[in-house]
Amino acid sequence: MRRKAQDLPRLLAELDPHAEIAERHLWLIHVLEWVREAAPSIEVATGRVEAFVVAMENDADARQRLQAWWLIFIDRVDITTLLADFGFAPRTAMITEVSERIRSKLLPGTPETIDASELFSIAMPSEFDARWLNALPESLLQRLAALLAPADSQGASFWQHALLNAITYCAGQILSNGFAPELRLRMSEEAREQRPFHDLIRDVESLRIEVLHGLRTPDRLLEAERRLRERLDACRAAIGTVYNHYGDDGISVGLVFRVRQLRTRIVRIRQLLDCLTSTRPEQDALRLLAGFVSVGRERRSLRSLFANNSSLLAAKMTERSAETGEHYITRTGKEYLQMLHRAAGGGLVMSVTTLVKFGLVALTFSAFWGGFWAGINYAISFLLIQLLHFTVATKQPAMTAPAMAAKLKNINEEGAIEGFVDEVANLTRTQVAAILGNVLVVFPAALGLSMLYQYAFGTPPLDEPHATQVLDSLSLLGPSVLFAAFTGVLLFLSSLIAGWAENWFVLNRLDSALRYNPTITRVLGSVRAKRWGTFWRNNISGFAANISLGLMLGLAPAIAGFFGLGLEVRHVTLSSGQLGVAGATFGWEMIHDDAFWWAVAMLPFNGAINVLVSFYLAFRMALRAQNVTGVERSRIYAAIRHRLRKRPLSFFKP
Repeated sequence: MRRKAQDLPRLLAELDPHAEIAERHLWLIHVLEWVREAAPSIEVATGRVEAFVVAMENDADARQRLQAWWLIFIDRVDITTLLADFGFAPRTAMITEVSERIRSKLLPGTPETIDASELFSIAMPSEFDARWLNALPESLLQRLAALLAPADSQGASFWQHALLNAITYCAGQILSNGFAPELRLRMSEEAREQRPFHDLIRDVESLRIEVLHGLRTPDRLLEAERRLRERLDACRAAIGTVYNHYGDDGISVGLVFRVRQLRTRIVRIRQLLDCLTSTRPEQDALRLLAGFVSVGRERRSLRSLFANNSSLLAAKMTERSAETGEHYITRTGKEYLQMLHRAAGGGLVMSVTTLVKFGLVALTFSAFWGGFWAGINYAISFLLIQLLHFTVATKQPAMTAPAMAAKLKNINEEGAIEGFVDEVANLTRTQVAAILGNVLVVFPAALGLSMLYQYAFGTPPLDEPHATQVLDSLSLLGPSVLFAAFTGVLLFLSSLIAGWAENWFVLNRLDSALRYNPTITRVLGSVRAKRWGTFWRNNISGFAANISLGLMLGLAPAIAGFFGLGLEVRHVTLSSGQLGVAGATFGWEMIHDDAFWWAVAMLPFNGAINVLVSFYLAFRMALRAQNVTGVERSRIYAAIRHRLRKRPLSFFKP
């Protein structure tokens, strides 16, 4: 039922403390709806609260019914679930929390409950509730508190017991998680020796005794509060040392989730302590409830859950990509020539890959299996290029972007921006060298191999209709620009998979298992086992990137076709190889074919878009991981534009 301002007398008349539990709670929900409904401003909402208080003060019968309602409410409803558990996951598993949030979004709640946190979610659903709660003046709060619990009632005692119980429950949760081996073994040795969690419950009980049964001397109560706060600080410091081991031991979303829950529990105890020891209990209690409104909205948000708990994982993955990406940035003329040689080797391998790809097409597999075997072909080629220490140009940007963003950690230091722009120029030159090395070798190599094939078998690898189709598909006049951008996204995703795989490898300590596991060392021998452990630790990231990229390049068009999306991949090196194979079919006549030149015109756009899209996505994620602000990003972009105007050749000439 919609309630309007003139419905206040009706609300007072409907107040029945002896109604069923659902009806009693619905009355509270209707009152809050009336306070915020159609309210144009916070002032209107606070005015309605004052109107409610005035009406109760002037109506003795309604005031008695309200006090009876309140006594039944605090007797039947478990307020501790709101104070101690609201906003926290019922279990310490990330996947469980995801399913719980999905359930809360899909299934409606009910006011027929004794769980105060569930009732609070229904009664205070909007951020506007937090704003008008914070705007209530202290004098009005005191009048409202006097209406609910007169001075001779047990209201104050109830509030103290509720706060103390909530502190105890939170401390128990902190204790159980602090003793969990997943976190305890990752704390520093010094933190474990200090044993901060062991005496937490004892300090909580000391505070309870002083509040409820102590001599009421301020010194003893303050001392108990001080000890508990110091204990919480020690627990927080111990938890903080867990982050220091993520670099060596790896990280998972589950671990981040547990650590965040634990740190937030400590903050919650501090908030409850502030309310318990406050000289203005009504104001602090209201501030706590207003904070719960925001907590409740965040508690229902899947986006917030993933953003908060994946940020550290993303940072660590970009750090691991940064370590690899450093090897792909050239800074001297000698390194520039080395990159050209490595890219030429990669182009030579990719020319063979292109011919094998057309051979697989000739076998006329179904869409899925054709894509699968094409992906295997690409993956094997990329792995071979990695093991031969060659390179494929467009695989580099997603790795180099985190390496460059890592240089922005001290962005406010003198010369940091200029140094970063130097790295942008270095990367651009490197990419130009790598693309040139790939393209200038893969095209003539694929053309030559196709001509050898024609000499050996009397027919080119592609007949004229298929060669014409290849040229048309690679044309700048078609949708190839869009397909090149899509390929850039796949290149970025492969870098994420590479960072995740290396983090997973380190998290599970597989390099150590390969070196020292008795079964493995018995089979391989200790020397070979150590060599294998080092090999996999150094190459797992590259293997994951190459295999995932190959499979995505092969399978993405088949999967997109299943959903009716005509997406293709346009990798500049593969496209150049395909152009060479198609050129062998037409011979010298192709230089007079407009379709050939439109396909050639697409190649620089193809390479640039592959590089820019994958680099942009990786760089954006790395900037977020490094907490680079929007203002700082504007300074970076301005410095790059300035370099382009003043020294454009520095982006191309070593």
